[in-house]
Amino acid sequence: MRLSTSQLRRELGARNLVFAEGLPHESTTGTVPSVLYQDVGGAHGNFISASYRRICASPEWARRLNKCYSASRRLARSGDRVRRELDCATSSDALLMNVFCYPGVTTRKPVCAVLGIRHGLRPQFGVKPGIPLIDGRADRTEIDMALGDLLVEAKLTESGFQTARAELVTRYKDVDGVFDIAQLPRCSEGFRCYQLIRGVMAARHCGTSFLVIYDGGRLDLAEHCYLAARAVRMCELRSRFAILTWQELSSALPRRLQDFLEQKYGIQR
Repeated sequence: MRLSTSQLRRELGARNLVFAEGLPHESTTGTVPSVLYQDVGGAHGNFISASYRRICASPEWARRLNKCYSASRRLARSGDRVRRELDCATSSDALLMNVFCYPGVTTRKPVCAVLGIRHGLRPQFGVKPGIPLIDGRADRTEIDMALGDLLVEAKLTESGFQTARAELVTRYKDVDGVFDIAQLPRCSEGFRCYQLIRGVMAARHCGTSFLVIYDGGRLDLAEHCYLAARAVRMCELRSRFAILTWQELSSALPRRLQDFLEQKYGIQR
């Protein structure tokens, strides 16, 4: 079923209001409330316990938990404590870490097959590929995850792939050799698929593949990916740009993790 951003947010909000019963949490105000969970005694309602234990035990992964939540003003008593982005039920980063920090996930043959990766890779989160710019500097913007030779952008309820002014795109070295600029999706503010452009440029620079993982109901995100891929000039680079739904990935995951994703996110294998 095709879902809009707001429809998926409402569905996840309602689902997590039920899921959060008995767990430490709070909700934002507004017509589409978001649930924010809390860490209490080393347990966190936004994470399956096996993944959260591994995240907390790894300083590299645990740093990701410190990303600030940008909508604290929509919470009652917003000044009484610091909220984090990965506390939010609709955080795509939290979903990504729930899956890829789960014990043994990257050693499973079905997961390696669906992702096209080597056995046993350790994920890195918030990677900065350092894409070259025409002024000799490098873009240090983060990409969500790297798994060996695979760069991953995770999406859930985000409205799109960010809009960027034309000068932010044309500052990349050789961008007009990688893309047919006239074919890229545009709007009055500039380019509508900035994260996709950046991901493809990073894949070219690093010699890796680039994968977007999204909810199967968000056909709008898939359409943006197809439009961006169509604009890639080099066939070999275009073949390294792929999309995958969370639902497709779920079918390769351990049963306990599958059950968690279905209950909390409505992701059915």
